[in-house]
Formats: sequence, structure tokens, C-alpha cells
Amino acid sequence: MSCLQNNSVFYVLINQRFPPPLSLLFAQVMVNTEKERVSLLFMKALVSRGSVDAVSQQMASHPQYLESFLRTQHYILHMDGPLPLPYRHYIAIMAAARHHCSYLVSLHSAQFLRVGGDPLWLQGLEAAPPRLRLLDHINKVLAHQPWLTACSHIQTLLKTGEQCWSLAELVQAVVLLAHCHSLCSFVFGCGTDTDSVPLPKSPNGTPPTFCPFDAANGNANVPLSLATPSEHMTRRRVTNQAFISYKLKHQRLTEHNAEEEEMMYFADPSRFITDPDFCYQEFARREEDHFQVFRVQDYSWEDHGFSLVNRLYSDIGHLLDDRFRSVTTLPSSHSADLKRAIWNYIHCVLGIRYDDYDYGEVNQLLERDLKLYIKAVACFPDATKTSVCPLPWAPLKPSERIHVNLLIMEARLQAELLYALRAITQYMIA
Repeated sequence: MSCLQNNSVFYVLINQRFPPPLSLLFAQVMVNTEKERVSLLFMKALVSRGSVDAVSQQMASHPQYLESFLRTQHYILHMDGPLPLPYRHYIAIMAAARHHCSYLVSLHSAQFLRVGGDPLWLQGLEAAPPRLRLLDHINKVLAHQPWLTACSHIQTLLKTGEQCWSLAELVQAVVLLAHCHSLCSFVFGCGTDTDSVPLPKSPNGTPPTFCPFDAANGNANVPLSLATPSEHMTRRRVTNQAFISYKLKHQRLTEHNAEEEEMMYFADPSRFITDPDFCYQEFARREEDHFQVFRVQDYSWEDHGFSLVNRLYSDIGHLLDDRFRSVTTLPSSHSADLKRAIWNYIHCVLGIRYDDYDYGEVNQLLERDLKLYIKAVACFPDATKTSVCPLPWAPLKPSERIHVNLLIMEARLQAELLYALRAITQYMIA
């Protein structure tokens, strides 16, 4: 991509929203550097939404990944699909609420209303249509204990009756749930959610313990105190440098109104959840036979999940696959072995194992404090605060810290999708 004129869609949007000579100015901006690539992405966001959300700002240090992330998110929330737009944002609210993520609940509440959603639904989950309430159980399971996802859950949702879901609708809903659950991990890991509601602790009073091989590395249970929520929610906005000198009044008003709208329709996440005590529990140790380990050799994203989801929800498989590939190939000071150790460690604590991987590498490459951080962000992000559980690599650049959080988010996303898609596959062949 050499200049904005090569992006015909964006060029048309600019001309529709801004009259000459401003549209001509924007069309002359070159995107031949990483910084300019980010500027282009931000300007697209300003054209379509009138603001740049805090998540995009955090990801901006990795424009290649940001582009892939925004493309996927835009597709599942706004493009053609079996679910109506209000349903999509309400499902996102339900998913974010499981982790008490005030930032995402507020954001999607505002977007829910913008696309014509019924304001009464925001009173709480009991005010939503029965079809949406039927998603509550699989939402809860995928968010906290995805290994419990079973064929019976799929069968319940697809059974005949007025409130039944079609297979295509369910697949889009599952993708939305997994996307928002994992995004909560990124939001809390980067400290974006500044006004979250404290989550009840685990039954033993502390967050869950480490994976079985943690003990072999001298890792004991480490309590995590819940940080005190801040009194006010911070809504940061980034204005692209290309706009600053012109001080566009329209843009300022748009951003101000968008911010007020988000605050006006802020909804308490607890309204959208049932069974609040249901949370992450340590996956059964290998010597116990309560749960069967998910072996990637039997059901993998590459050989099974990708083709199924792409067949039932057109093109989403390619978009998700691009995200997974993008995050693992980003330029980084982290070695390929370290990235794989982070990825496989997250999958392990969620019950997924790779027969061809030496898990001794996890203990060799990941320090104890780093493992604590990774598991906290991946498994119980709402109990995590950056001030309590900081990324333990002080010398790292901010972009490297963001990269770690991106790896956590994508590994968790793929894990949830594997469990859900395997259950759908079992239903289809039953």
C-alpha cells in the first residue's frame, strides 16, 4: 500500500464525511512507515466511529496485528452474518460481564443502543429475550472452565422450539463470546479497565493455583489481592497528528459526544451474569481422572477447527487464522521458543496438551513471576491489576509488554474456540 488513494474504500469514506480541501489532504497522506500505517488505521476508526477506542491505542505499537484484529472485530460485529446487530453487541456485553469488565460492558452497551437495541434489555439479563438468556450457560463455561463444554450444551441450544438457535447463529455467537472473553484478558492485562467491579475470590480465598508442573519448579500458591477500584472510569482518546493542526471542531464534538454516550449508558456488569461464584478452577491434575485432557493431536485448529468454523460462518476462519499467525510472527525480542512456551502454557492451564512438546521448556523459559502474570491474565483477568501483578520484565519496552498480552489473548481465544468447535463437531456427527 503506497498511499491512501490506493485504499479506494477509505478514500470514498473520507470524501463522504469531509469536504474538500480536507479530503484532498487526507488522500495525500503516505503510509510507507509503521507510524503512518497506525495513523491510517486510526483515521479509519475516526471516520467509522468518530473515536479511537483505548484497546486500539494499546495495540498501536503493533500495526500489523492491529489491522488483523480490527478487521476480524469489524466483521463479527458489523458485517453480514446470521445474527442481528443488537444481538451481537448484547452477546458481547454478556461475555464481558463474566469478567466484570466495565470498559467493554459500557462500550458495547453504547453500541447496542446505536444499532437500535431495546434499552430495556440493559436493565439486566432477565430483561433480554429468552433466546439470548439460553446462551448464559455456555458463556459461563467458556469464560471460566472451557473444558466443561459438551455436546449436550450444543444440543440444548439447537433443539427444536421457538427459542432454538440455528447452527450458523450459534457459531457466530460462540466466536463472539470467545473473542470478548479473550479481549477482557487484554484489557485487564494492559490496565485499560480502570473501574472494574471486584470479583469474588476462589473458594479457598485466593486465585487458583498453578499448573501441575509449576510445583516442580518451586512455584507455590501465590495470593493475589484485589486492587481497590478507581472512583472514576477513564476514557482516553487519541487524536491523530494529521488532524491536530486543523483542530476540527466536528471531530472534537463527535469524540465528546461518544464519550458522554458511553458514560451515560454505563451498565453494572453484575446485571448480566448468573451464578457469580462460578469461576476458574484448577484443571484436574493428570493423576486424577475427572476430566480428559484435550489433545491437539486429536482435534486441532489447523486440521479441524478452521475448516468447520469457516464452513458454518463464511470467511471468519481466514480472519481468525490471520490473527493467530500475525501475533506469533510479530517482530520481537522474544525468541520463537519463548513465544511457544507462553502459548502452550496457557493452553495447558486450560486443559489442552501437545504430545510433541517438551513441557520442561516452560519451566526453563518462563520465570515464576511471569507464569503468575500469564495465568492470572488468561484465567482470572478480573482479579488482576497491573499494580498488583505487573509484568515482571522491567527492561521491556512498552511494545514488548503489549506483545506478551497479545499472545495471552490469542492463545486463550484459540483454546475457547477449540473446545466449542469440538463440541459442535461431536453434535454434528452424533
